[in-house]
Amino acid sequence: MRRRQFVLLLGGAAASVAWRRGAYAQQGAPPVIGFISSRAAEESAHLVAAFRRGLAEGGFVEGQNVAIEFRWANGDYGRLPAMAADLANRKVAVIVASGGEPAAFAAKAATATIPIVFGLGGDPVEAGLVASLNRPGGNMTGDTLLTNLMEPKRLGLLRDLAPGVPLVGVLINPNFPVALQQLQQIEGAAAAVGQRIFVAKAGSDEALEAAFAALVREGAGALLVTADPYFDTRRDRIVAFAARQRLPAIYQFREYAVAGGLLSYGVDITDNYRMRGDYAAKVLKGAKPADLPILQPTKFQLVINMKTAKDLGIKISDNLLSLADEVIE
Repeated sequence: MRRRQFVLLLGGAAASVAWRRGAYAQQGAPPVIGFISSRAAEESAHLVAAFRRGLAEGGFVEGQNVAIEFRWANGDYGRLPAMAADLANRKVAVIVASGGEPAAFAAKAATATIPIVFGLGGDPVEAGLVASLNRPGGNMTGDTLLTNLMEPKRLGLLRDLAPGVPLVGVLINPNFPVALQQLQQIEGAAAAVGQRIFVAKAGSDEALEAAFAALVREGAGALLVTADPYFDTRRDRIVAFAARQRLPAIYQFREYAVAGGLLSYGVDITDNYRMRGDYAAKVLKGAKPADLPILQPTKFQLVINMKTAKDLGIKISDNLLSLADEVIE
């Protein structure tokens, strides 16, 4: 009897471990994570590394006890629905939807049963993805960068950087689901301080070149690049344009400042990808997305590239320098 009880206990423990290691995996095969992104693989290597780090902290290492299927839209949001549907048809254990609202909405449309861990730029409750921040409900959870809501703050920082500029150019992607909300925020903030703006729209490479030409034609003296995954995939081109035209410009992520952009204001995005890895690991161990609260940023970082400032002949005020979290020399 004692031996039988021991065997039963051992079997129960093994079943528990199997559930924690991947409740959705077939026996003998590691669970598969479907990773879908609005961005591009070649410019996201550091983000994928952070995601893998979060997974490893949760006990999962790619190639050992978990597999990852990657899908990249390269800034073309129209490709995301088919990619998400493909991952859902493959019955992956969890879908990680990165690159803002486009990827999250595509994943939501693809499945109501497979767990989804998303990364969002705005309010997931307002977007209709979850019931509440503390108790998401349904099959979705994740983190929000709140970067889409920071456009008025970026406009203010840009005006501090380049006071008295008659016309500020605003680069925005009309294909981004919350573009109208972003534009309304910027227009309201600009009107409140009497700042004239010129809005240039781009959601494709052809439109981006046309937007550049329009900004030059209209005589924009500074540039606000709105939060958008498509722009992230083309950041080198956008930064190079600002340099050629000697435009003081502000962007959403530190990546832009590292690439030569003058100023960035937003969250540490690598930490968000690490947290997505941690949440994916929790789901693989059996946690329900409905019970995992939406993670929110606690700090925004201001990064200034002083080399770019010198190249542009711009003197950074002591006040702005005192606010900076990082200065790139």
